[in-house]
Amino acid sequence: MGLIIRALVLAYLFSFASPDAQGEALWSLRSSLNASGDQLKDWNRNLVNPCTWSKVICDSSNNVTTVTLSNMGFTGTLSPRIGILKKLATLQLQGNSIMGNIPEEFGNLSSLTMLDLENNHLTGEIPPSLGNLKKLTFLILSQNNLSGPIPESFSGLPNLVNLQLASNNLSGNIPQQLFKISKYNFTGNQLNCGINYSHGCASENGDGSSKSKTGMIIGIVVAFVVILILGGCLVLFLWKDRQKGCRREVFVDVAGEVDRRIEFGQLKRFSWRELQLATDNFSEKNVLGQGGFGKVYKGTLSDNTKVAVKRLTDFESPGGDTAFQREVEMISVAVHRNLLRLIGFCTTPTERLLVYPFMQNLSVAYQLRELKAGEPVLDWLTRKKVALGTARGLEYLHEHCNPKIIHRDVKAANVLLGEDFEAVVGDFGLAKLVDVRKTNVTTQVRGTMGHIAPEYLSTGKSSEKTDVFGYGIMLLELVTGQRAIDFSRLEEEDDVLLLDHVKKLQREKRLDAIVDRNLNQDYDIQEVEMMIQVALLCTQASPEDRPAMSEVVRMLEGEGLAERWEEWQHVEVTRRQEHERLHRRFDFGDDSIYNQDAMILSGGR
Repeated sequence: MGLIIRALVLAYLFSFASPDAQGEALWSLRSSLNASGDQLKDWNRNLVNPCTWSKVICDSSNNVTTVTLSNMGFTGTLSPRIGILKKLATLQLQGNSIMGNIPEEFGNLSSLTMLDLENNHLTGEIPPSLGNLKKLTFLILSQNNLSGPIPESFSGLPNLVNLQLASNNLSGNIPQQLFKISKYNFTGNQLNCGINYSHGCASENGDGSSKSKTGMIIGIVVAFVVILILGGCLVLFLWKDRQKGCRREVFVDVAGEVDRRIEFGQLKRFSWRELQLATDNFSEKNVLGQGGFGKVYKGTLSDNTKVAVKRLTDFESPGGDTAFQREVEMISVAVHRNLLRLIGFCTTPTERLLVYPFMQNLSVAYQLRELKAGEPVLDWLTRKKVALGTARGLEYLHEHCNPKIIHRDVKAANVLLGEDFEAVVGDFGLAKLVDVRKTNVTTQVRGTMGHIAPEYLSTGKSSEKTDVFGYGIMLLELVTGQRAIDFSRLEEEDDVLLLDHVKKLQREKRLDAIVDRNLNQDYDIQEVEMMIQVALLCTQASPEDRPAMSEVVRMLEGEGLAERWEEWQHVEVTRRQEHERLHRRFDFGDDSIYNQDAMILSGGR
């Protein structure tokens, strides 16, 4: 009788996933994962609508769409209750120590596009019910202790492009259909790569030349049966390994029909005429802003939806329409509460346009420095909210996107504000988009002076840490309300760069002179000091010394800042002592050092 009641309750929950039911399901997951008191502490069971919880993202209808619980040290099991989240598109639990089976109920997650359970301690067989997930695109189960066969039902997953099952205890045959997907890895198992499965066990992508080569080897194997079977597998494996370096990883290919919807991000392909009408023929009166990638226009679609249309002015796409669309899709896959959602795009032989939702409170830069008379000043509480939201958005781009996305132009002007002043990072991925498939560009620097990390400016090589530097400057913008470069400070014989200006005032312990005067002293000085400390940690000269964005999030939430700040102070004191020592040698007329520096500065760059 107990089993019948449980089945009826689960059936009810599966058929109607209200916010209460969603909250209960996620609370059940938290409990089964053995989350400690310090983990997911804002998951409040009394507040059963989970859309305000950390690591959870919802759509406009309060449906849970993303749950990201990576690398958090969980040691429990997976709750089957999670199966009621019918709108869940992304579930990431990699890098924990989760034990037990993958629940059969995961097969009820009908909207799931990504399931990442890599690097845990999961056991048992892979449930065949995962074959019901027709929208599934990424399935990553490698580095576990899973056993048994690969379910034959996986052959019926039409959108699967990346399957990672390496380093488990799987056995039996590999369904042939799985060798046709773009990227797979079956190595480190006891799977059968015999006569009917001589495609090798790892592939970066399935391009045409690879398929023809594979077909030739299959023909040889069939002809000589036993004699060449092992040799054929070995030759194919070596050939693929050698060719690996000249392949271009492809996750999604998109056809070019007009008004076709892309499956992943549900992007709309707009016609040129549609956007021309929406923006009043790209009228200058509708310009919202202009940056390194082009102008942004306010527009109104035929259904009265307000949008922002970015007209790219610097793109090179030798691969044409398809290459551009593929890169657009990679941007659209990044879905997070603190990232600007891409609605659609438009391509013509001479134009590339991107369409975003219109953000009625415009940018952080506008709120700090361009307010019109009578408009309220951005208060300190909102500035703290913007700082944390921006950090979470960048953390998602760096640590949860595959492949990772580097913004390359993080600044207050590229952080937009929604109706409730929630921060959303815009323009992410555009640097990669406009450089798509370039082969001759090695040092093209994109960004805004004053926000660009020193190593990026000198070498042209960007990384996540260049974004961390830009984020640190943006924090200083939030605290001071000032621009990253301000030549008016020259009149006061002060530093032009905001970073140097703040460092000087911080050394002099003049925090009151740092804070934006528009706040009228309505702020918490300890919180100001904390934000400045985080900013200075993010803007260290060496990229290796800067924290990752996940560390930044934790520091803003009150974890680990004191230790990092103490280390920074020690390094900064040593650096300044060395600087003063060299300065004294200059004053004493040490020409050898002067000439050496002059030679370095005048050399080739």
